[in-house]
Amino acid sequence: MKLIKTLGLVASTAALGMLAFSTPALAAKKQMKLVSVRTRAPIVLDAYAEKAWKKAKALTVKMDEQPYIPNNGYDGIKETTVTIKSLYDKKFIYFYIQWDDPTQSLERFPWVKQSDGSWKQLKKKDSTGHDNTYYEDKFGMYWNISTKGFKKKGCDISCHMTEDGINNGVKDSSAGRKYTRKAGETIDMWHWKGVRTNPLGLFDDQYVDNNTDVSKNKGWGRRGDTKIGGGYKNNINKDKTGPMYMNSPYSEEYKYMVVPWQRTKFVDTFKTGDVVPGINLNAYTGHRADIKVKGAWKDGKWTLEIKRALVTRGKNAGTQDVQFKNKKLAYYFGMSVFDNTQIDHLYHNGPIKMTFK
Repeated sequence: MKLIKTLGLVASTAALGMLAFSTPALAAKKQMKLVSVRTRAPIVLDAYAEKAWKKAKALTVKMDEQPYIPNNGYDGIKETTVTIKSLYDKKFIYFYIQWDDPTQSLERFPWVKQSDGSWKQLKKKDSTGHDNTYYEDKFGMYWNISTKGFKKKGCDISCHMTEDGINNGVKDSSAGRKYTRKAGETIDMWHWKGVRTNPLGLFDDQYVDNNTDVSKNKGWGRRGDTKIGGGYKNNINKDKTGPMYMNSPYSEEYKYMVVPWQRTKFVDTFKTGDVVPGINLNAYTGHRADIKVKGAWKDGKWTLEIKRALVTRGKNAGTQDVQFKNKKLAYYFGMSVFDNTQIDHLYHNGPIKMTFK
């Protein structure tokens, strides 16, 4: 595994951190290919492989590259292998994805009651300003829509590193940023979050454009798809001294996230060491909720079963979503795995080519 250390040039991506860079030699690897196979059997999102999945051949992708090494003692996985299958029917495309991860990481910025009666939200950020201790497991898929060069370079095409605290002429403490090179170029970003979206059965459907004006979008080129409502928020009161909500009744399953069906106003009847979630969940509505998923962790392995319409409709669908309309074409994408990290991740070099059978 090749690791790129922080020596003036910090190599990474911001927030999602899905992209990383490669050398021409690394990019010259044999093309990875995935074939999506037609099915007439119903697919139920339960993170278990129905018989229909036997028709699809799995692609195995080694994830052993890291964009940077956190300087605060990160001890997550340094490599893993992702297996991915795909099926489709008249209306939808499906993916069945698995990877090894020995720990199910759900402890994302939790509130813990202190001995003096106060509440502390646990965080431990590295030199880039991101956490890799009190965070969640994540998974990313990055689909080309209209970005020149993606077919050759894959995710790397929109990754721009911060060098000596400057990115595209802007002072920036983050490790890197995502944005395409030219106006009109966009990339569809599917971002699964083990705490913030998985309990609601959703991916966070996002996209990337060429914006570098942080006054217009603090996420640079990274944006959420058009939504009507919903979304997660930090679970913090107005005084920023403790949580605003809690689950009632208490549930071990939702120990680290406040879910809508159990949410209630926070009442402090807790004892020292007790935990209250640091995040408050609400399901997206609108196009940001286009991608459905069931994610389950068992015996050291994550399994995701995913469903999305082959063709999405509505305002901005053409620029925000990859459209699997023409099954004679190839579609290019990349993947990344996050083990309890905010932006540091495992990735592969080059794109994956998907075709329909």
